[in-house]
Amino acid sequence: MLNRRETEIMRAVYDLCHEKGVCLVSPSEILALLPPRKRYTEEQLEGILHELALDDYFELLSSERKGEKMYVISLRTNGYAFKRGYVQMRRDAAVKILWAVASAVVAFLVGLILKRIF
Repeated sequence: MLNRRETEIMRAVYDLCHEKGVCLVSPSEILALLPPRKRYTEEQLEGILHELALDDYFELLSSERKGEKMYVISLRTNGYAFKRGYVQMRRDAAVKILWAVASAVVAFLVGLILKRIF
């Protein structure tokens, strides 16, 4: 299970690489796709990318082009399945919320019925 930061970065990587499965990208391109409310540094980004590579979401190679750091990212099986897992996680959360609301409504109605009986 990925944490919030890993999910945000994986979503950005997936958006960049899902068409061909491979992409050449700079850290600034990935940082531009991340939510602006959270400020990621390049060191944090690199650490999280390496953690995701260890979890076999993609293969990560670092290189330099004209003095700028570049990443070659090749999606693996877990990387291709990320979108499906993300949608499934959101669906499960929605079901849990709906179940909680339905339980609260039933408890309220049972309370009203018991109040009328007694």
